[in-house]
Amino acid sequence: MTTLNSAAPAALPGSTGSTGSTGNAGIAGSTRLARLWRGRAEDAPWVRPAFLGLLVVTGVLYLWNLSASGYANSFYSAAVQAGGESWKAFFFGSLDAANAITVDKPPAALWPMALSVRLFGLGSWQILVPEVLMGVATVGVLYAAVRRRFGAGAGLIAGVVLALTPVAALMFRFNNPDALLALLMTVAVYGVLRALEDRPGAAKWLVGAGVAFGFAFLAKTLQAFLILPPLALVYAVCAPGGIGRRIGRLGLAGLAMLVSAGWWVALVELWPASSRPYVGGSQNNSFLELTFGYNGLGRINGDETGSVGGGGGPGGGMGGGRWGETGIGRMFNDSVGGQISWLLPAALILLVAGLVVTRRAPRTDTARSAFLVWGGSLLMTLAVFSFMAGIFHEYYTIALAPYVAALVGMGASVLWEERTRFAASAALAVTAAVSAWWAWTLLGRTPDWLPWLRWAVLVTGAVATVGLLVAGRVDRRLGLAAAGLGLAAGLAGPFAYTLATVGTGHQGSIVTAGPAGGRGPGGFGGRMPGGFGGRMPEGGMAFPGGQGGQNGQGGQNGQMPGGPGGQGQSRGQNQGQSQGQMPGGTPPQGMPQGGFQGSRGERPGFGGGGGGGMGGLLNGANVGAEAEAALLKDAGSYTWVAATIGSQNAASYQLATEKPVMAIGGFNGSDPSPTLAQFKQYVAEGKIHYFIGSGGEDTGESDGRTGGRGGGMGGGMGGNSEISSWVAKTFEKVTIGGATFYDLTKKA
Repeated sequence: MTTLNSAAPAALPGSTGSTGSTGNAGIAGSTRLARLWRGRAEDAPWVRPAFLGLLVVTGVLYLWNLSASGYANSFYSAAVQAGGESWKAFFFGSLDAANAITVDKPPAALWPMALSVRLFGLGSWQILVPEVLMGVATVGVLYAAVRRRFGAGAGLIAGVVLALTPVAALMFRFNNPDALLALLMTVAVYGVLRALEDRPGAAKWLVGAGVAFGFAFLAKTLQAFLILPPLALVYAVCAPGGIGRRIGRLGLAGLAMLVSAGWWVALVELWPASSRPYVGGSQNNSFLELTFGYNGLGRINGDETGSVGGGGGPGGGMGGGRWGETGIGRMFNDSVGGQISWLLPAALILLVAGLVVTRRAPRTDTARSAFLVWGGSLLMTLAVFSFMAGIFHEYYTIALAPYVAALVGMGASVLWEERTRFAASAALAVTAAVSAWWAWTLLGRTPDWLPWLRWAVLVTGAVATVGLLVAGRVDRRLGLAAAGLGLAAGLAGPFAYTLATVGTGHQGSIVTAGPAGGRGPGGFGGRMPGGFGGRMPEGGMAFPGGQGGQNGQGGQNGQMPGGPGGQGQSRGQNQGQSQGQMPGGTPPQGMPQGGFQGSRGERPGFGGGGGGGMGGLLNGANVGAEAEAALLKDAGSYTWVAATIGSQNAASYQLATEKPVMAIGGFNGSDPSPTLAQFKQYVAEGKIHYFIGSGGEDTGESDGRTGGRGGGMGGGMGGNSEISSWVAKTFEKVTIGGATFYDLTKKA
């Protein structure tokens, strides 16, 4: 390959006139391909092919069975559909193309998917492939960040660990904002690491990291800034140059971050409220209030006004312990452990080992700085996730995955170089032993799923431990074999969980990786064998359009994820009641095996049959052909073909029809938008055709099943309850495909 690269320029002058520019282009093209395959001249021949192979295998793995998830989280998919139709909806992140209300996040994570839909049309692949590409890109950036200082082997280990982390395989195939956030956080760390080098132009990398932080804020608000303190501190202490220059560059990077995030925030705040959509998730139509309240400090202290349950203080809604026990063990518990913690103990051990090995290095040593940057990011995020009292879902832990993977790759590389010393070989052996033991423990939580695997992992890990402790110090080949066994033992469990994840579709607002039964079947931060911490609140818990049940049993349309009453509910799904298999479970008797089919076998993510039942807080409705046809009739005459309480329910009908559906009250059904007066005006102006109800609107009262939270069964908080009650008393009620509709053009 080296000969080909060096010979190519000499061949160009010798080209004859008959070949012309075409011949030159062909030679240049083959040279570029050769360089792409060969990589750097100083690299071993296997390095670039191995890296490209890692990216290809990651892409294939994440693309496998992708369409089984249908529209995944219909809440975000509806916003993507709207953004593909309306540039205004694209800019604001509106849930519908008529711009009634936005999603409860800034829109950056929606933009790649909306552009894909705009280019290629609406469909599962069009929405989810951009997420897969983000996953492949994250693996590539992580590899580049680690290999730059620790070598290609360390970079490959880090990339493989990330690609095979179950929660990463889940979220890089799903349409929540976490995929883009993980990519941008990895890019930001890479920029800081480049800025720590004593090279010309290093400052631009720090500015680039600031830009990455800014756009990460536009993906998931304040979570983007979790790792900002440790990264800024490491740069201030360890960067080359005087303290004044270091502080000045940090200020420049901060300005870049402010501009890259603030331009959108400023436009939204300055835009007249009357001509933009309502800011979903806020209580006063302010993005700043959303940022620092429901999506900000409320996640930390549990004071989440407007959150699930319409709470207003710690313990209100589902905060203050309803999201699982807080504490240092949270990342290792039954609910979260199988998502992220497989190699978390190894990462912590290797972080300590790396800092010990580099303890005598100069202040500006880039190896120690790398351990401080990745380790600081891990510890800061780990601490916040472990002790936050507000909303917490297992899939948030994808944020930890790049940090864990980097520390494993870096730490293994550093200790391998020092393996002739007993302390280093012992540290490698301890890491292998702890990883195998922890994998054995996690696999023991699913005793009926691949029972042989946990014992194979334990035995392999034991052999690797002895080999690293003894053979690795005296014979390089035996040491490599032992290291390979240790890596295989550590990765076998997450690899199996990842295969189970990509082999299954995931839909709804709360999803988890791994096999059914591999976690607490709830989704709220702890095991939930029947609801919140094992039992639903008295009278059940209501969701928009669904009813709670007794003893944790959700109703047919308001089924709590993972509650008992049917198979296939361990991933936050409603009961499998449609044409085909719900992800994670067994299809109804007589139904074919396979993916979850749409109402006509063509709309991903929706139930079939004749149904049109209401959805819930965590999942959308089943939209049948009859309901879809009714909404599409004369659809061009209305701004919104329908309105309904709650964003998930609205999203289902919007995705089925590709027409705007108004989500009253936003995601939780508790946002004060629209008011009763505004809704009456829309109806008087003929802008809304139907109100989609659930049969409980006649009184708008709570009866213990409707719950008294925003949007439940036509009840809810404030204006949403008033709207439901007014509609039920004023307009003609019709049943279409099993769902309750109110024709807003016909008085009762």
